Amino acid sequence: MDEKKRAALKAVEWVKDGMIIGLGTGSTSYYAIEAIGKLVKEGHDLVGVPTSRNTESLAIEFGIPLVSLENIGHIDLTIDGADEVDPKIRLIKGMGGALLREKIVASISSTEIIAIDDTKLVQVLGTKSPLPVEVVPFGHRRTKDAIEKFGCKAILRGGDSPFVTDSGNYIYDCRFTRIENPEELEKMLNLTPGVVENGLFIDLATRVVIGTKDGVIVKERSQD
Repeated sequence: MDEKKRAALKAVEWVKDGMIIGLGTGSTSYYAIEAIGKLVKEGHDLVGVPTSRNTESLAIEFGIPLVSLENIGHIDLTIDGADEVDPKIRLIKGMGGALLREKIVASISSTEIIAIDDTKLVQVLGTKSPLPVEVVPFGHRRTKDAIEKFGCKAILRGGDSPFVTDSGNYIYDCRFTRIENPEELEKMLNLTPGVVENGLFIDLATRVVIGTKDGVIVKERSQD
């Protein structure tokens, strides 16, 4: 079985009847959405909150009832993927282009499970994946200049035909050699005029489910 699928199916084992479930975006989340759809067909009372238009379409295809974020107070469980995960279960997310909505959903989730394959594990964030930063289109090149002062090379996703997020913004993929202090960088980026949100997810994931060729490893985030 594909390692991503193995991780996603394990994550779905935490889904219980009556839950409101945050539905992540990306290739690993696809398998989770498909599995949740099967639970709904089996008669489980579940509703989903999609983190992107693509995920919304998938959820509808698999028969998952959806609810608007504006009409609920919390989310019981979110299952999502990540582009990098470090030993403290700090994440880089956003290569799927949905980081803003994913972070909003994660922030009101009682439990956030990240399903990945073992290639996404790193000792230090920023060593494999660029850090996606979502910015408003107005003056975005000036915002890029400000972002690069934090020690990265920022590349506009899509180049001359910029990728546009579901919220109408652009994304700069910011290549760092390594991110030594992700907590501080997250704060400084979000204080930068023009930045909407960044792909550093700190203290949001409850556990990470890692698919390997031999099985699944589950790691819990320390609450210290």
